[in-house]
Amino acid sequence: MSETHNARLQAIHVLRAVIEQGESLSTALPPALRELDFRNAAFAQMLVYGVLRWRWRLEAVLQQLLQKPLKAKDEDVRLCLLIGLYQLNDTRVPDHAAVNASVELVKQLNREWAAGMVNAVLRNFIRHRDELLEQADKDWQARYSHPIWLIKRLRDDWPDQWPAILDANNQQAPLTLRVNRQKISPDEFVQQLELPADADGDGVTLHQATDVTNLPGYDAGWFAVQDAGAQLAAPLLDLQPGQRVLDACAAPGGKTAHALALQPQINLMALDVSESRLVRVAENLRRLGFSPAHTPPLPNGPAPLASLSPHGEREQPRCAIIIKAGDATQRDWWDGRYFDRIMLDAPCSATGVIRRHPDIKSLRQPDDITELANTQRQLLQNLWPMLAPGGLLLYITCSVLKAENEQQVAEFLATTADATEQVIQADWGQARTHGRQILPGENNMDGFYYALLQKAR
Repeated sequence: MSETHNARLQAIHVLRAVIEQGESLSTALPPALRELDFRNAAFAQMLVYGVLRWRWRLEAVLQQLLQKPLKAKDEDVRLCLLIGLYQLNDTRVPDHAAVNASVELVKQLNREWAAGMVNAVLRNFIRHRDELLEQADKDWQARYSHPIWLIKRLRDDWPDQWPAILDANNQQAPLTLRVNRQKISPDEFVQQLELPADADGDGVTLHQATDVTNLPGYDAGWFAVQDAGAQLAAPLLDLQPGQRVLDACAAPGGKTAHALALQPQINLMALDVSESRLVRVAENLRRLGFSPAHTPPLPNGPAPLASLSPHGEREQPRCAIIIKAGDATQRDWWDGRYFDRIMLDAPCSATGVIRRHPDIKSLRQPDDITELANTQRQLLQNLWPMLAPGGLLLYITCSVLKAENEQQVAEFLATTADATEQVIQADWGQARTHGRQILPGENNMDGFYYALLQKAR
């Protein structure tokens, strides 16, 4: 089997894991890519992202091409056809190569009976491409390649912007880095890159995707991978030396590291309910220079992983980084000391980052929104008593749904006597009744929501 054929086979395995078993791409994709060399891993990833991004449009086309629907047991054949259609319609793979590879792929899947059908369906698409796409696009779900429930939800929340949101979700997200100014300046970093890139503040957006581990300064901690919208969080906290700061849902640690980069002399606790994800937080902080290489392994209970200064001294430091496993909807991890700042990057529908995570369209279900909103409410209610009088809580989601954002904050303010909103004055996003919303694609950013709440003194 050639490496290219193996790449398509791995793509089938990942797509089945996401669509049939409900696994996220972040779980299903890495093991598959490790089976391939760099070039074919990139090709397999392109196929997976492309099919998940355009799934509803591709399926509408396929439905027109099939004489009768495929049986449930033939899901791998259907995915092979979707991969073939995606290559024919959305990539530079030559038509004959896409067809021949798809025929070989079903044979590798031990579905020899389907080889002739796959060949005929794909060649029929080539002959009638325009009319098939025109017919498919008469349906909203196919035209925008989103599940219809999400289209309707976005239309209700954003009656003027919903088509632009859906179109932005189907674009490839840029690769944006945040330069670690403690190591290097953004201008110096761009000079070292030797790749086309745009710099804006601490952010550097590359003109093309690449393996970040091969960029200059990766191991030295010169930069972190962080969307420009996510880079707006830490500066809103107005961090001051000596403050106690809680990052309540910290993994994977991008905003945690940014807070430390802006103000190293804080006492910061990075909390997350997932012990395995906290390992990644520790790794990211260590690479950026905020914890030593000999950080001990994560314990089994809700105890600190490390209590360290940014430079790794073992004596009691003026400032400390504590990485702790704990559920932010509970208080068994809290020592009773107030925090001056709380950053709550709440679990959400992630509808603002679909262009970066197209599997969200397949994984998210309508009932999830109510459940997530309930969790967000619990987090706000549980963390608020831990905030010091006069302290600030920054509420963040990567959602564009109002039930998780401005409606959530409005309810909290209405039921919390000592909470007031600090209006965010900014030239990004748009002011809402409460908080500020960035929609996907605005200034090339992902979709984020921010609201800044202050506790009465």
